[in-house]
Amino acid sequence: MDRRTTTRARTHPAVRGFDRAARAYERGRPEYPIAAVRYIATQFHLGPTSTIVELGSGTGKLTRLLRTVGATVVPIEPTPGMRAEFARQLPDLAVLDGVAEAIPLPPNIADAVVAAQAFHWFRPRPAFREIARVLRPGGGVALIWNRRDESVPWVGAVGRLIDRFTRNVPRSRGRRWRRALERGDLPFGPVVERSFRYVQGLTPTTVVDRFASVSAIAVRPARERARIVRAVRDLIARDPETRGRARIELPYRTDVYLVRKKRRA
Repeated sequence: MDRRTTTRARTHPAVRGFDRAARAYERGRPEYPIAAVRYIATQFHLGPTSTIVELGSGTGKLTRLLRTVGATVVPIEPTPGMRAEFARQLPDLAVLDGVAEAIPLPPNIADAVVAAQAFHWFRPRPAFREIARVLRPGGGVALIWNRRDESVPWVGAVGRLIDRFTRNVPRSRGRRWRRALERGDLPFGPVVERSFRYVQGLTPTTVVDRFASVSAIAVRPARERARIVRAVRDLIARDPETRGRARIELPYRTDVYLVRKKRRA
């Protein structure tokens, strides 16, 4: 298949929920700690002469922070709804239509490849092979996930509510990507890990947006989706930690995993 061709069939069916949920995603999803972006930039020596390829750029949540590094950022996103919202948020930056398993770029173009809240949707081995193709020798890969702190009672309660609808889709908690690297036949060195704390300030309305933007929920029929959204809204209205509050804090742990392409295979 031509590397430049992207089709809906090449993404997981649940990813199509992001077409419906792009506006809610932009309103409700968290950004990322600026300290995490600075850490990546420092570790990979990124600056004005660098090129960063961002896979699964979504609505540009991470893109906006990556641009503060001064590097050229090349965002790639497979879903039309997300690309349309990205264009509204960052009208001066073109976002490419593409998937991680067939990156629409020439070889050895990138100093770093970054994927935030996205790599669990990719097929790890084809994605890593493509990443190795576009990375220069010694270039870095950064995989980032914001993970809700479900030790907070109300966050755990909402998590249990939506988990019923997300059991059969790829999860950010999965480690298929790590197993792919551990096989040892991909041209990457060891994984380095670091975590950061992040707190997202929300209103009751944007809390609902946060969970309505979960792709496995957004892709469901309208009537079922409305029932789930009502259940989240009712929980927020009843829970003593969130009831009657104009501002609600949603805590996260942001996990960052770094790996470098070997200079010689």
